[in-house]
Amino acid sequence: MTGVEDDPRVEELRGAVSRLRRQLAVLPGELPDRAAADDELAALDAMVSHGMPEVPRLRRSLLLIAGAVGSVSALSPALTEVREGIDRFGELPRSW
Repeated sequence: MTGVEDDPRVEELRGAVSRLRRQLAVLPGELPDRAAADDELAALDAMVSHGMPEVPRLRRSLLLIAGAVGSVSALSPALTEVREGIDRFGELPRSW
């Protein structure tokens, strides 16, 4: 895990994940895929806590989380923070 604990991207992403998890936990009402979102957020936190994460895996997690929370507007700012945190690890190459 050398270098990971000093990488500001890791702490930024972990903070964003933590905020989204808290907001999801206090979200009133029924959310059918709440458990799936919680599970993937926990997996995302584990990824960034245990070494340098793989960008494709981070992006896959983001897609799963976004799909699970759907269009819940109350979670949009926190989800955007997670996406921006993942983007800091590198952009995917564009294939034309």
